[in-house]
Amino acid sequence: MFENIGSVENTQENLSAKKSVEQTLRDSIKYVRDRQYPEGYWNAPLDTNCCMEAQWLLAMYFIDFDDHKKDGVIRYILDRQREDGSWDVYHGAEQGDINTTLECYFALRIHGFDPDSPIMTKARNWLLENNWIERIRVFTKYWLALFGQWPWAHTPVLPPEIFFLPKWCPFNIYDFACWARATMMPITILTARRPIKELPPHLQLDELFPEGREKADFRLPRKNKRFFSIENIFMKLDHALHAYNRLPIKPFREFAIKLVLQWILEHQDEDGAWGGIQPPWIYGIITLYTEGFAHDQINLAKAIDAFNLHWRVDRGEGIMLQASESPVWDTFLTMIALIDAGETPGSCPELIKALDYVLAKENHYHGDWAVKVGKHVEPGGWSFERANNYYPDIDDAAVGIIALKKIQKLIPRENVRARRVDAAIRRTINWILAMQSDNGGWAAFDKNNTREIITKIPFCDFGEVLDPPSADVTAHVVEALSMCGFSKNHPAIAKALQFLYNEQEDDGSWFGRWGVNYVYGTGAVIPALIAVGETKDTPEVKKALEWLASKQQEDGGWGESVASYMEPKYAGCGIPSTASQTAWALTAFLAVDDKNYDTLIDKATNFLTSTNRQDGSWDEPYYTGTGFPGYGLGAKVDLRAGAPLPQGKELARGFMLNYNWYRQYFPITALARVINRKK
Repeated sequence: MFENIGSVENTQENLSAKKSVEQTLRDSIKYVRDRQYPEGYWNAPLDTNCCMEAQWLLAMYFIDFDDHKKDGVIRYILDRQREDGSWDVYHGAEQGDINTTLECYFALRIHGFDPDSPIMTKARNWLLENNWIERIRVFTKYWLALFGQWPWAHTPVLPPEIFFLPKWCPFNIYDFACWARATMMPITILTARRPIKELPPHLQLDELFPEGREKADFRLPRKNKRFFSIENIFMKLDHALHAYNRLPIKPFREFAIKLVLQWILEHQDEDGAWGGIQPPWIYGIITLYTEGFAHDQINLAKAIDAFNLHWRVDRGEGIMLQASESPVWDTFLTMIALIDAGETPGSCPELIKALDYVLAKENHYHGDWAVKVGKHVEPGGWSFERANNYYPDIDDAAVGIIALKKIQKLIPRENVRARRVDAAIRRTINWILAMQSDNGGWAAFDKNNTREIITKIPFCDFGEVLDPPSADVTAHVVEALSMCGFSKNHPAIAKALQFLYNEQEDDGSWFGRWGVNYVYGTGAVIPALIAVGETKDTPEVKKALEWLASKQQEDGGWGESVASYMEPKYAGCGIPSTASQTAWALTAFLAVDDKNYDTLIDKATNFLTSTNRQDGSWDEPYYTGTGFPGYGLGAKVDLRAGAPLPQGKELARGFMLNYNWYRQYFPITALARVINRKK
């Protein structure tokens, strides 16, 4: 249904004649309703970067699996190559990314591409000009090591014995964010086994070592130049672990591997993946194969086949492989948009189908979150993806409550669905309250996941390995709880408000952890504060509104670049206006209902109506979703003190997302509230 929803430039023929707000809503609602899946959910592809496709090709070669998707995946990689020969992390990036480019180059090489062809020559020249050996991340080194192109001895060790560390001990697996934990577990086996898939001479990457491999410096770079530092202590520990790996006898090693493998198998989801994301999935496949699992063994077979279920997206002649999928998230937010636009179960039967879908997806498992919270807390909430039992998402749970509270008013009390909705809301509220961190905020998946010391180990030179509370998730929770009758006087809300005020930037904005960026954070917090009883005259709200107003562009919209995660000058700006970011800002101003912002609101409304296409959709090639800013900590850092990781505006250690449904339901919500404001 959504195979070719990818961004299309707004040429004149795509744009409709000037529409009224009412006509825009009618067109966009029809567009949405027509695209509900038979099972009741809404979902559009999740664009990331070509590491997904490259790693799949590498993994299939490693496990000797002849994948029928290979030609289409290669075609997609070729279509995404930049003019300078590189591949990037997000649309519109000023620079290519060293890791994505190296992995794409390697994947194409081992699948038969001539290193002297124009495609490969451009990529190789770019890699050499950008000193790839010095700059690639740990994950990319692991991929090279798996094929003998990088020494295992110069990759960080993650010993499987980490599994033995008790829960109170730093560096136990539950001190890492859930996505890092799920990814690390298979890697502990790989760094212990150090498997190598031997490549024939013609596939060796000798051309990437023009001075010879013997002159290449494969050593791990020092994170801290000071002789006495925590980072250097961990570097020495890594050397010791390498020495341990070389010992002929390693007590408990095989027992540790057995326990880790058991953990991996127990955490595999029904669709064959792990945690609903690509990294643990791809490393899980390689690990199972390394441990002797055959292609037709049920766990490995399910994992290999998972990309053929829902994660594959046809793009022209190419095949994109998603890093994740968001049917639960997209469905809840679409329900909110439709209800705000005046749709009811009577006028829109798609709402009932969606309700049945999300109620069936409620979490009923004591996942990893229960390790710190305890199994006395009843499970609740929802996961982001369709099949993810171990990692329910607090953000999804909060948005789920908002959607259910809205539809609850439209269902007769005697209806059996009404009782199911009541029960789901009750369980989710109790679960969310139990997941509040000590500082008053809420994270995405874990409670009190804030031990910064673990980010100092050599392994942690990528993305985020912690899941601390964030302003945007906390704001969504506050808004959801306010709809359930919680006031500012409730202890949980009072702590949350203090957290939010502590997180506010000096200029009045809030950092966006899960969306780009300050527009997302600020657009989430303002409505939450108003919902819980603050007003437009509350100093923090007033300052935030002034900041947000200052970032409106000439065309009436808002557009913030992913580069804002590394360049403060791009905060709130940097790209042409987008439908999703304009909707976030617009809903913030609509929440305060201040006539002083009427002109601003009219301009934003005009931007959304004038850019709506004939079929009711909006175009949005820019990435407005965030996976990892690339700070390591999982929280905002002071960029004035220097880059948190060796990256620039290309976000080499980051991970950015284009949710192709954001351009639909957020503008519908905003325009619906514009109309409701005038009534």
